[in-house]
Amino acid sequence: MGQHRIAVIAGDGIGKEVIPAAMQVIDAALPDSSVIEWDELPWSSDYYREHGRMMPEDGLDQLRAYDAIYLGAVGDPPDVPDHITLWGLLLPIRKQFDLHVNVRPVRLLEGLRGPLRDRGPDDIDMLFIRENTEGEYAGVGGRVHTGTEHEVAIQSSVFSRFNVERVVRYAFEQARNRRKHLTSITKSNAMQYGMPFWDDVVREVAHEYPDVVVSSMLVDAAAAAMVTHPHRFDVAVGSNLFADILTDLGGALMGSLGLPPSANIAADPSVPSLFEPVHGSAPDISGRGVANPMGSIWAGAMMLEHIGESEAGERVMKALERVCADGRTLTADLGGSASTSDVADAVRVALE
Repeated sequence: MGQHRIAVIAGDGIGKEVIPAAMQVIDAALPDSSVIEWDELPWSSDYYREHGRMMPEDGLDQLRAYDAIYLGAVGDPPDVPDHITLWGLLLPIRKQFDLHVNVRPVRLLEGLRGPLRDRGPDDIDMLFIRENTEGEYAGVGGRVHTGTEHEVAIQSSVFSRFNVERVVRYAFEQARNRRKHLTSITKSNAMQYGMPFWDDVVREVAHEYPDVVVSSMLVDAAAAAMVTHPHRFDVAVGSNLFADILTDLGGALMGSLGLPPSANIAADPSVPSLFEPVHGSAPDISGRGVANPMGSIWAGAMMLEHIGESEAGERVMKALERVCADGRTLTADLGGSASTSDVADAVRVALE
């Protein structure tokens, strides 16, 4: 019996390739194989095809017994629509376990070439804190008169003071531990209720953190500034939708969407947090053994830190950085020709 029980949901597409590769790296970073007990759950689009649902009816109850959840990717379009895969698996986990913040580092690692001319690792080093359970992804709305010329669809954003306060406070704490600058990203000029409310909460919480400099930016201006002045960002906090979009831009700045990791953090430490790469299931390259496992490895390092194995997590991260700096073992998305297993093997060697 391991000290930490981890539920593994490799999911769909390249998730089934990058997660096993990353698990080997994590095991190699630990003092012995008994530290983590992996429990692989087959919940995926294939499971949906067989059972008519993405996970068992008691799936959430099963997950409560674990110390963390390690997820690859979900999505298998067009056979299974994306709203089925997301609302049948990932989003219920986020909401029912109150995984209130999504932590997404955006860093250009040494040795990698991003798309921005004359911008290096010192320029691109930011941390996004994404509200993770309500906002634009609250799921409030509906469709009426479906299939007629009078059909109407309504999708409502939901922002609660309780939740925005704790997410913003989490972001301030992260900024206090970094370079003491927080950028709050909204769209207050066009969304006249929810976004000014978010701004008000940020101003109120800011009084508790006089050592942190606070800036507010509209989301469109933030997208431009991430490209033209990325060095101005330290910690950024935004709603579910805005931070989701901007962190994909962040992945591009890092050199590939195969790189960014994310941590979905539970407000209650007695339930498992969830760790995953930001990339999707990438069905266009799945099954070919060429997917980049670095995002999963990085997410695994974040998971190790979260469950109390900080030394192992730091070792994994340093090994990943060594492989990037060396530049000889990179997948095609980073300009190389290495396979998924080649990269995982290189990180394992770098651990030594």
